[in-house]
Amino acid sequence: MAGKEKKDVVHQNAIHVETIRKEQMHQKLHTEFSINPYRKLHVLPDKPMSRKPTEVIAENSGFIEAFHKARQEPTKKYTMPLTESQEIGWMSTPLIPSNRKDERFNFYRSSTDVTKHEESALRSSN
Repeated sequence: MAGKEKKDVVHQNAIHVETIRKEQMHQKLHTEFSINPYRKLHVLPDKPMSRKPTEVIAENSGFIEAFHKARQEPTKKYTMPLTESQEIGWMSTPLIPSNRKDERFNFYRSSTDVTKHEESALRSSN
């Protein structure tokens, strides 16, 4: 039994032409559109930029208040945290007022005699 022989470019092109001919033979171009009478038709809303007058809907103040309350952060909605994960960060006010001159929390760049010597050594080596 001989192994499969590798097809050359001519044979590959002939296979490709035959495949395209079969596809075109079974292909139909549909240009007419019709709605299926046996399916329910869903009415879609108007386009956002349409100029049709909108219907006036009475406002429900209870719903609007509930909507705004639902969008508030948890610390304003509830007096105490509801879950254990809310306990972390519930009290978000700082314990100590921030002061830019307090050196315990603000670490500014400073030079000492050791750092000045190191900087001069690095500059001279370049």
